[in-house]
Amino acid sequence: MKQLVIIGSVWPEPTSTAAGNIMLQLISLFQEQDYSITFLCSASPSEFSFDLNQISVATQSIQLNDNSFDLLIKELNPTVVLFDRFMIEEQYGWRVMENCPNALRILDTEDLHFLRKARELAFKQNRELVFEDYISDTFKREMASIYRCDLTILISEYEMQLATETFKIDPALLYYLPFLSNEINTNVPKFEDRQHFVSIGNFLHEPNWQTVLQLKKHWKSIKEQLPDAELHVYGAYVSEKSKQLHNEKEGFLIKGRAESVIDVYSKARILLAPIPYGAGLKGKLFEAMQLGLPSVTTLMGAEGMNGALDWNGFIASDDPDFIAKTVELYTNGSLWETAQKKGYEIIEKRFKKEQFSADFRAKIEYLVKHLKSHRNENFLGQIVQHQSIQSTKYMSKWIEAKNS
Repeated sequence: MKQLVIIGSVWPEPTSTAAGNIMLQLISLFQEQDYSITFLCSASPSEFSFDLNQISVATQSIQLNDNSFDLLIKELNPTVVLFDRFMIEEQYGWRVMENCPNALRILDTEDLHFLRKARELAFKQNRELVFEDYISDTFKREMASIYRCDLTILISEYEMQLATETFKIDPALLYYLPFLSNEINTNVPKFEDRQHFVSIGNFLHEPNWQTVLQLKKHWKSIKEQLPDAELHVYGAYVSEKSKQLHNEKEGFLIKGRAESVIDVYSKARILLAPIPYGAGLKGKLFEAMQLGLPSVTTLMGAEGMNGALDWNGFIASDDPDFIAKTVELYTNGSLWETAQKKGYEIIEKRFKKEQFSADFRAKIEYLVKHLKSHRNENFLGQIVQHQSIQSTKYMSKWIEAKNS
């Protein structure tokens, strides 16, 4: 039987993060290829962790920096190993390589961390991003991880373009796999049966917190034009600083964790997402399109999602435009209904599962069968893996420490 081992940075929480949904999506794709799956993680599960056993995925806790992992991975003898983010590949990749050299190694980036870090730096310094912002320690670590792996999954077309055109990564090492949709339910409440605005996002994620701050900045101007409207801000792991923004009189309401995104989205009229920076794709906007909820966002929020198609609402160019478009979409039923249909079209033409699942299966089967030749062509990966690059440095430092 084909074996997949997933090494997770955390136990998946699909009700808390888009990353949790991406992980379940990957599990489903491999199960359709008849893989037996084991999920390994050194983190402690939370009360919101998804029960992987209920979808026939075996689970096991592991220890960091412990050779017990070597014994376990040998016993599992995986056909494929998937690393959840580059930090996990750094920690366990060399152990997998030593103990299971013939296993296909896949890196799931979730999003490109170095891109998000570069944009965060430029945003917090209130300036445009420059090329030098990319070249951080995070960039070097993530790039090295990409080259060490046989395949890296990227969720955004923009990130594919950045990786191949700007940083000249061989496309054979990369695979574009976005959010996937099985079906669209168009039987949702109509414009006149909805009210108020909604925002959603895990508060532990810094871009989400910055988005809430942007909303707070815009809300007074929106509220002046729509005095009966409220903004309901949902998200897991609400911080104390977030709770301080709650104001009943202003209609700016911090709601905390959403027990059901479907329920929350079906009641709201518009999703607001003035996202100032980030990377990857935005799960909140993807789910809004699936569930028939128009949105107002930024270029950063919409990045990689609609391609040449019209947005399901508006992509604002600046703060005044965001406020104006928010009021217009909230008050114009005909415009709202058109926006909803555009969201369905984006999902149908760009994110339907059947557009990707067969090709993904073929890619995995090809790499498993031709792994040796694939690795021979990735000569940079072999260089990055060669431990002698840093061994002389650390041998010298060890001798220095020993002599002192």
